[in-house]
Amino acid sequence: MKLSQEARARACLPRQGPPVPWADTGTGVGTAFGTFGELLQGVLPEEDGDFLVTLPVARWTMATFRRESVSGELEVWPRHKTKALRLAQMIAELAPVRARSLRGGSLTLDSVIPEGKGLASSSADLVATARAVGRALGVAMPPARIERLLSRIEPTDGVLYPAIVAFHHRSVRLRAVLGSLPAMAVVGVDEGGSVDTVDFNRIPKPFTPADRRAYADLLARLTDAVRGRDLAQVGRIATRSALMNQRLCHKALLDPMRDICREVGGLGVAVGHSGTTLGILLDATDPAYTRRVTAAAQACGELAGGVTLYRTLSFPTTSPC
Repeated sequence: MKLSQEARARACLPRQGPPVPWADTGTGVGTAFGTFGELLQGVLPEEDGDFLVTLPVARWTMATFRRESVSGELEVWPRHKTKALRLAQMIAELAPVRARSLRGGSLTLDSVIPEGKGLASSSADLVATARAVGRALGVAMPPARIERLLSRIEPTDGVLYPAIVAFHHRSVRLRAVLGSLPAMAVVGVDEGGSVDTVDFNRIPKPFTPADRRAYADLLARLTDAVRGRDLAQVGRIATRSALMNQRLCHKALLDPMRDICREVGGLGVAVGHSGTTLGILLDATDPAYTRRVTAAAQACGELAGGVTLYRTLSFPTTSPC
């Protein structure tokens, strides 16, 4: 039997040990990581061609769901996390009758991922929520089900997969699992303000057929680079993607950040394509790492003020698919 593209991609995900039992416990906890923008984002020469490639970092959202609330209704804290509340309501409708409570439920989100910066904060909120509510109500939450639910809410990053993945964020579906990379650090700066992801994705993409073919070539090269663990090539492609994205979400600091990257011997510059962040990629296994990261942080601090250091996440190695 021939597998679909999405099924083949999921088959390449790293094994993570035995699954968590989906017990009816009354309380559930779920987590999800964020990203530092994207390694690559654009449009391919095909229908539903909008895609991105994730850059997972060690920033997390934790969701806790309890099957009771003071009001007897479903509630969320902080109050402004209304998308997570909507998702909790959708999952509650799927729960077995015995798991439904007349006393509502309380969802609490605790996150260290800044909002509106292109770091997948909303996606992490939703994925963590799906896992927490599912565990509390005894509703299995495999990635395919989470994708279907999230597609009814907003465009979403591929943070539900423990790998670097190519993901169709507008239709919310996995394209391919690329794998994992050696540890990197990102010396990040923020240009300020915020970007609404939903509004950003409504902007018509002014990409020509030649641009779309270029994105297809970049995706093929990035796929090979991740599987070959070629950080230098990954950095070059991330920088190219940042430059191509300037017409959609201009970063005034991109050229100065590229200059700093060259001066300190960085790999390249990654950006939040629908956000306000930029960062210099550095090989954390490089013997000169300490010198490079110190120089990059000092130069970026002089350029933009506040500087944040991010660590990328590594996952069990996957076989090429």
